[in-house]
Parts: sequence; C-alpha cells; structure tokens
Amino acid sequence: ETLQRIVSTLVNKNDEIHNFIDMLNHTISNVQVNSSNAISELDEEFDGLYSVLHEMKGSMANTIQQEEARKIQALQDQLSQCSHALESSEELLEIAVQSLDIKNPAKLLEAARQIKDSVTVASAFRLSLKPKVSDSMAHLMVDFTLEKRMLQAVKFLPVPKAPEIDVAACLVADNCITVSWRMPEEDPRIDHFVLEYRKTNFDGLPRLKGEQHWEVIDYIKASQYTLSGLKFDTKYMNLRVQACNKAVAGEYSDPITLETKAFLFSLDSTSSHPNLKVEDTYVEWDPTGGKGQEKIKGKENKNRSNAASPKRATNSPRASARGSRDRFAGESYTVLGDTAVESGQHYWEVRAQKDCKSYSVGVTYRNPGKFDQLGKTNSSWCIHINNWLQTTFSAKHNNKAKTLDIPVPDRIGVYCDFDGGQLSFYNANSKALLHTFRTRFTQPLLPGFMIWCGGLTVSTGLQVPSAVKTLQKSENGLSGSTSSLNNVA
Repeated sequence: ETLQRIVSTLVNKNDEIHNFIDMLNHTISNVQVNSSNAISELDEEFDGLYSVLHEMKGSMANTIQQEEARKIQALQDQLSQCSHALESSEELLEIAVQSLDIKNPAKLLEAARQIKDSVTVASAFRLSLKPKVSDSMAHLMVDFTLEKRMLQAVKFLPVPKAPEIDVAACLVADNCITVSWRMPEEDPRIDHFVLEYRKTNFDGLPRLKGEQHWEVIDYIKASQYTLSGLKFDTKYMNLRVQACNKAVAGEYSDPITLETKAFLFSLDSTSSHPNLKVEDTYVEWDPTGGKGQEKIKGKENKNRSNAASPKRATNSPRASARGSRDRFAGESYTVLGDTAVESGQHYWEVRAQKDCKSYSVGVTYRNPGKFDQLGKTNSSWCIHINNWLQTTFSAKHNNKAKTLDIPVPDRIGVYCDFDGGQLSFYNANSKALLHTFRTRFTQPLLPGFMIWCGGLTVSTGLQVPSAVKTLQKSENGLSGSTSSLNNVA
C-alpha cells in the first residue's frame, strides 16, 4: 500500500510536470507571437505619428505659400501703380519741356497754367514710395524645440501589474459566478480589465491539453464582474484577470479555480415507456410510438440471450443508476434520469408544454415496477398536474394525494436534500414554495417524469438558488409544518 501511494504520488507529479512543460512551450510560443504583435503595433504608432507630422508639414507649407502669394500680389499691384504714375509723369514732363520753346508770352502763360493744373493732380504725387509688405515671411520660422524634447522623452507606457483575485469575495450562486479583484497598488493609468474563464473538471492549476479555450469578457471598467446564465456542466471554473491601459495589457492574475458543483443528468431512454420519445433532456408523449417500438422490442427479446447487455454490464455511475429492468409499460408513461442522487443538495427544473394534459415530476428509488406510477408507491414522491377537462394540482406519495390550491407554474423547480431527508417543489420563476416532503431516504434517488399528451423539458446543471436556500432555512426553523403525505422512515 505504501509503494502504491508512492507510485501514485510520482504519477501525479509526472502529470503535473507534463502539464507545466506544455504550459512553458505554450508560453514560449505566445512570447514570440506577442513580440511580433508588439513590433507591428509600434510600427503602426510611429506610422501614425509620421502621418500627423506629414499632414502638419503640408498645412504649414500651404500657409507659407498663401502668404507668399498675398505679398507678391500686393507688391505687383503697387508696382503697376508706380509704372502708370511714372508714365503719366514722363508725358507731362515732355509737354512742359516743349512749352519752354513757346515765344508768345500769352500762349506760354496759358500752357504754364495747364501744366500747373496737370502736375497738381498727377498720380505720381499720391504714391507711397514705401513697399506695402516686407520680404520677410511671418510664418517662415517654426519652433519645434518643445516638441523635440517631448518626442525625445517618449518611452514605453508602463505595463500594468497583475491584478489579485479576492477569492473570499468571489461567489458561486444562482447559476452565476461573481469574481472580484484588486490591484496590488493604485494605478491611475488603468483603462479597463479583461476577464477570462473556462470550464474544467480539474481542481488544480489550469491545464492545456484536453481543456476548453478561454472565454473572454473585455472592457470591464469595474473591479468586479458577474458571469450569469451559466450551465454548470463541469465541476470547476478557471478564472483569471488582466489590467489594461491605453496601450498595453498587463500580466494575468494568478488563476483561481472555483467549484461549480451541480447535479447534471440526462433522461434515460432505456428506462422510458415505449410511448415516450426521449432526447437527452426532452421527453414527449407519442401515441403512435408504442406499436412500432413493441414490435422491435419483441424481436429483440426473441434474439436476446440470457446474458446482460454490454451497456447494462458497465460499471459507470450512470449505468448503475439505470438498474437492470425493462422499460415502463401500461399507463405509467414514465422516464427516469440516468444519474442517481446519493448525497448532498441538488436542484433541477422542468418546463411543460402548454398543451400537456397530464404530467408528474418527482423522484423514485431505483428499480420501480414496470407498471408503477410516480407517487402511487411508498418509494416515489411527486407533484402531479392534470389538465384534462379541469385542472388539478396535487402532491402524491404512497398512493395518497394532497390537493395544492395554488396556480400551476409554467416552470417547476425540484430541490432534493438527500442527507436532510427533504424534497421540495418550487415555482421556478418566483421561487415560491409549492410543497415539501420530509422523510429519511434509505436508497439512492432517481429523478422521475411522467407525461401524457405533451412534452417536458428538463434543465440540469443548475446551482441551488439562494432564494431556495433562504426558504429552506426558514422552513426548517418552523415547527409543526410536516405534511400528511410525509413518509418518516
């Protein structure tokens, strides 16, 4: 035994080392990929910076060109005015020179008066002989001293530290998981968080082989997040968190594993009545199914040897729950779950189609009789709904019925506390209590379902709702609440 323990420990350690080697190789691959991605992102950032500078250069060059055009136009206008004034002045000067040759005093006086009047209004005397604009460019000089210092100071943004998941503040309840974390130190540059999770059947560190991919919840602004609407079809959930700033994501937190214990079962088609069509978690009554299935069944019986079938000979938990009996027959119209309740507290829900005429939901010990109906033996408990002609709602056990004077919900929750000897039924929507059986269960229990004219859908892998737990505590604190249908062993 000691050697066996030592070998078992060594095998487990080898398994851990194999898992760690896989993780290291995976990490090396991720480092290479992430390095390439980081360089690509850096190229994109600098390309973006170059694009901004190129755009700024084009805008500034355009401003300089506009100033150049404006100044040249102003100077050309002034040059044109001066040329016109000079031409007029030269013509007037030529006339004046010619007038000096006039010998007649009267004509000379007249010519002098005309020259005087022309000179007085000459444009040459109204010109400003100062350039309207200077030749220096107002936008020619650009001071990039500050910008150069800023660019030279550009560095990598600090990588955020890994968050720390507060395991004590994490909660698994009501088919939800609430994860809470904190930063090891205050970091105002944190922009958001990323939460990753995946389902697993291993309670230790996350593995690589045979595991599902991480599911990602991005852009979480708070330091807490609730995963809702989950189906707990595995035993555990791996979770990890990373912090992100505007540029980069930090390291992942140390992963944690939370237990997501729930009762998961399917409907056992090998236990069903031949008039029932069973598909995993759905059962439907089929009035035409009996004859064809009975023929097949009869043919199978003729060819069957006395040896047990391979499926029933297996030692799996689900196979052992089925027992070694034939299907239900007669008017039982029953199918059982393929997994037995042997301990603990469990919860599942059932939804009936609107056209269901009659159905029962409950539990039974293993190997009920072929013609047994739920609630009509001392080894089965159920609530029964009959919508044929008029609606009746009752709790049944040991062939005794108690009428439940309450509306029939469209979805029924079943709570089974095996160790506490309690079976309760709830309105799955409001979590209002419908009925409770109290007893001491002496054998493993199988979920049982009876259906006539309609169909039932079963939801498993559910957590016991917190509202149900609260009601159970309150009910357990009351005295004298034992039902007349209870079977106290």
